[in-house]
Amino acid sequence: MTDLLAGRSTRLADHTTLRVGGPARHWVEATTEDELVDAVRTADAAGEPLLVLGGGSNVLVSDEGFDGTVVHVATSGIRLAGGSCTIDEPGAAMCGGAVIEVAAGENWDDFVAHAIAQEWRGIEALSGIPGSVGATPIQNVGAYGQEVAEWLWSVRTWDRRTNSFRTFAVGDCGLGYRTSRFKAEPGRYVVLSVTFQFRQGAMSMPLRFGELSKRLDLDGRGRAPMTEVREAVLALRRSKGMVLDAADHDTWSAGSFFTNPVLDAEQAAALPERAPRYPQPDGRVKSSAAWLIDAAGFGKGFGTPPATLSTKHTLAITNRGGATSGDLIALARRVRDGVREAFGVTLVPEPVLVGVTLD
Repeated sequence: MTDLLAGRSTRLADHTTLRVGGPARHWVEATTEDELVDAVRTADAAGEPLLVLGGGSNVLVSDEGFDGTVVHVATSGIRLAGGSCTIDEPGAAMCGGAVIEVAAGENWDDFVAHAIAQEWRGIEALSGIPGSVGATPIQNVGAYGQEVAEWLWSVRTWDRRTNSFRTFAVGDCGLGYRTSRFKAEPGRYVVLSVTFQFRQGAMSMPLRFGELSKRLDLDGRGRAPMTEVREAVLALRRSKGMVLDAADHDTWSAGSFFTNPVLDAEQAAALPERAPRYPQPDGRVKSSAAWLIDAAGFGKGFGTPPATLSTKHTLAITNRGGATSGDLIALARRVRDGVREAFGVTLVPEPVLVGVTLD
């Protein structure tokens, strides 16, 4: 474990995909689980404010920085924790598959690529999502009809409140649309590793997302080779500025800045007839934040540089170069307030806000 690494910037702008954020008072690089727990315990024992940072893809940090300790989770390791099978379609549907434990600091997209190479099925449509493995159960990351919750087995954590290790089975993680018990109690649990159970086979799981199925020209087959699914997802994400590219300012973002609103029946009925509506199992209705933003008058590229909406997707607030956290928050606030005035729906930000607020 190294504090204030020699030659390494402690400016949060250099460690986040939005590329904003001032310096950390202390920067700790934790490359093992022991180092990670030790850094957290040391900061807590000293009463030091603590920010645990993974890939930096879902956070917006104040230009004043963080007056405390930032622990960067740089742990690594992927291991077979139990079970295996190698059968292909159609028998793979009955296969117990493989149980895989992954260190929290592993890069998520690298892990997805590795899973596909090992013929571990279930997360192929989650290709191209930035960030670390440890962040995925916190947000219950999902895209193109797949969610982490479907394949999660357990989450191993350090509980800062009880000063102890705790492992949560998937049923105890409180997983929902972009939420979990870890998100509901922010800061309490530090994710150390994530364990998945996958089925095995070269073909994808059934694809439920129309845009992806159409791109793959499935003609009702519902499945495709996982390698082809990955390439199709990456192409779709690139077209929306959702694959990190230093040369493309549309990717200087935190991805989708707002979550899709889940509304009660009365709120959903009040939306314009053309507004998207997706009935939920609990009787509520999910709509599209992107549609609401666009329909409220905030189209692609809206805003004045250095902070604008992406030119490829209205859900992403982007740094066109030199933006401050204040610039980005001001744009987010304008979009949120405009949607609320137009449709009576208050959009909720998805990124973690550190030292800034929309209120």
